Amino acid sequence: MADKHGYEWGTGRRKTSVARVRIKKGSGKILVNNRDFFEYFPNERLRKLAFGPLKHINLDIEYDVFASIRGGGMTGQAGALMMGLGRALVKLSPDYKPALSAEGYLSRDSRMVERKKPGKPGARRSFQFSKR
Repeated sequence: MADKHGYEWGTGRRKTSVARVRIKKGSGKILVNNRDFFEYFPNERLRKLAFGPLKHINLDIEYDVFASIRGGGMTGQAGALMMGLGRALVKLSPDYKPALSAEGYLSRDSRMVERKKPGKPGARRSFQFSKR
């Protein structure tokens, strides 16, 4: 159900990134952190990943997307935007859920950075072993 301004909201997470996405019927304008989508994601691969849900159901020119993304790097932010966009589209129309779910746009990628262990320089890396 849309809020009082006509927006549908969706929240996406990936690694340490969190994206809050608003969509509204419009002309296809996309703003990420108040910057143009193509300026924010200069890499074509990240653009395809982030914009996948709208492209998949052919609504890329019918809706305006406004996203606020915090934390992580570019890949994590693109993944979070993808999930947030998918969730907002499902709130817009539950009919989109089977198509988006089949493509994996609604599932949370739970992979995180493994923690550093004591006595080691990294998560799994060990110091060089010397026999003598």
